[in-house]
Amino acid sequence: MDKVAYLKEIDQVIEKGPFKDNWDSLAAFEVPLWYKNAKFGIFIHWGVYSVPAYGNEWYSRNMYIQGSTEYEHHIKTYGAHKDFGYKDFIPMFKAEKFDAAEWADLFEKSGAKYVVPVAEHHDGFQMYRSDISHYNAYEMGPKKDTLGALKQEFDKRGIVLGTSSHRVEHWFFMSHGKEFESDIKEPLKCGDFYWPSMKEPNHHDIYSTPTPSIEYLEDWLIRTCEIVDKYKPKLMYFDWWIQHSAVKPYLKKFAAYYYNKANEWGIQVAIDYKHDAFAFGAAVVDIERGQFADIKPFFWQTDTAVARNSWCYTEDNHYKTAEEIIKMMIDVVSKNGSLLLNIGPKANGSIPEEDKNILLKIGEWMTVNGEAIYDTHPYRVSGEGPTTVEEGQFSDGKETIYTSDDIRFTMKGSSLYAIVMVSPKDGKVNITTFGKQDSSIKANFNGIINYVELVGSKQAVIWERDEEALHLSIDPVEMDMPIVFKINLE
Repeated sequence: MDKVAYLKEIDQVIEKGPFKDNWDSLAAFEVPLWYKNAKFGIFIHWGVYSVPAYGNEWYSRNMYIQGSTEYEHHIKTYGAHKDFGYKDFIPMFKAEKFDAAEWADLFEKSGAKYVVPVAEHHDGFQMYRSDISHYNAYEMGPKKDTLGALKQEFDKRGIVLGTSSHRVEHWFFMSHGKEFESDIKEPLKCGDFYWPSMKEPNHHDIYSTPTPSIEYLEDWLIRTCEIVDKYKPKLMYFDWWIQHSAVKPYLKKFAAYYYNKANEWGIQVAIDYKHDAFAFGAAVVDIERGQFADIKPFFWQTDTAVARNSWCYTEDNHYKTAEEIIKMMIDVVSKNGSLLLNIGPKANGSIPEEDKNILLKIGEWMTVNGEAIYDTHPYRVSGEGPTTVEEGQFSDGKETIYTSDDIRFTMKGSSLYAIVMVSPKDGKVNITTFGKQDSSIKANFNGIINYVELVGSKQAVIWERDEEALHLSIDPVEMDMPIVFKINLE
């Protein structure tokens, strides 16, 4: 690739398009309607790190940190780092069971409306056909354009393709291999798999040094724009560290280029970010492994995983239940958010049975109750009940335990949905938010109710409304999953 020519092309697209590489211009961004309506997506962490399947997706970094569990495991399992380094896992990453159609069928059954495969993780191995580096899945390892194959199958099913880039962290990700005799040795130059392996900074210091070089940042920009040009994803997700001060000018360039190309192609796109990497309003806020405690006036996303301990497949993944994930999604959607749920395929390209079962159970619930999730918007309050949700990142380490008094609301047209997190044993639900003109309730609901039904059931719902609450009564439902009442308004 002629990188100089590509950089000039990027500048020309920015110069001619409506979006410029500054926050004032990028603030004109509008969240796509498809994104606000989708509510549920799948994240995929799959790469070379799926071969050792040990610890987590940071194996490429941690295996070079002397004294770490991964370091000791690597020596015991594969030998000395100078003889067998991370690059030597690439030929073992064969993806011989990868079937893009099979994956797409599963995602469709799960009820997901968009899917975000990791295009390049911190390890620097590209999961797509690239003209920039030979270290990609088309030329090495699987020798397949995995991202291209998935896009083709998603398009057939109406599933939106997104992608994610974690490339910027590669600046320092492999650096510890220089601290002892390993296969990471100088000189390293642009295009090398381990390049540049610079000293690891304080991850939270946006002014840390040494700052990424111009050569590295231009390479990052070209790589990221290449994904856009080759695959036209409608969503681009960025992991942390793009908020670093040195990256900001290039991040603005990418956003302007991406938004302008989308405008040229006539498609609606968005960017997900963390840690105030973008000026608020120029992209979509993402909360990693956590959520907001209260409803927000802006659209946002949480990304989490089916496993608590890792984003990728490992032989020791600690799985959540489908019930827990469904309840998290309900809570997120009621607060104007969307859930991006990660799975981790194996190195051979198969999806673990645990991941499959979770997705299928979510799909079963969504088939019955999806009308309360898809295409909805928040009510004036997200819900009611005694259980509070911990706010912030990395707060999903333990399950939030809900009760039958915990109810979440969504709205669509004349339908107001009340989603009861735990089915009441006696079949009785009291929604105090919808009591008659109760000034102590901030929603102060005064709507006229025509009828109430239990979604997915033919049984009648007996309902009565007084100053205290909207009282609902049904035959007891024996199920672990949340139940949904559809309240039709005049």
